[in-house]
Amino acid sequence: MSATKPQLGSTVQMFTQLLSSTRRGALLARPLAAEQLRAWPMSPGVTERAEQIVGELAANAALHGRVDSRDFRLTLTLDTTAGLLRIAVTDARGERLPSPPADCGTPPEAESGRGLLLVTALADRWGVEPYPPGGKTVWAECVYEGSGPDTHSGRT
Repeated sequence: MSATKPQLGSTVQMFTQLLSSTRRGALLARPLAAEQLRAWPMSPGVTERAEQIVGELAANAALHGRVDSRDFRLTLTLDTTAGLLRIAVTDARGERLPSPPADCGTPPEAESGRGLLLVTALADRWGVEPYPPGGKTVWAECVYEGSGPDTHSGRT
């Protein structure tokens, strides 16, 4: 008779909120996410990074992904077994894909255009995927180790 190793069930928690594709909706995304993130078991460093990522992705959805009378969706998914926080923002403009930061050519004196550079610096990885029938989801992931120190880029 062979013994089977007990499997720990994956603990996945999710937060989803529809927000208006307006400046106000984008501004509201960050404090809503912050409240949820603080309720989850992760380090303050990961929470701070995630708040900034939410702010940038929400601003992009309201500015570049806006379609009149269509909301954008913010989804936070915490997988405590995998030690992964996924931030996803879905908008209605699937034909307007974000450019990789190296390709955007933002001049140093420009007042905007650095959002995805920040996302690249703060997230462990990010990307974009289609959201049929005509939208897209821009996502970012942060690896974390419970409520201990933040290990991203050597931060503690």
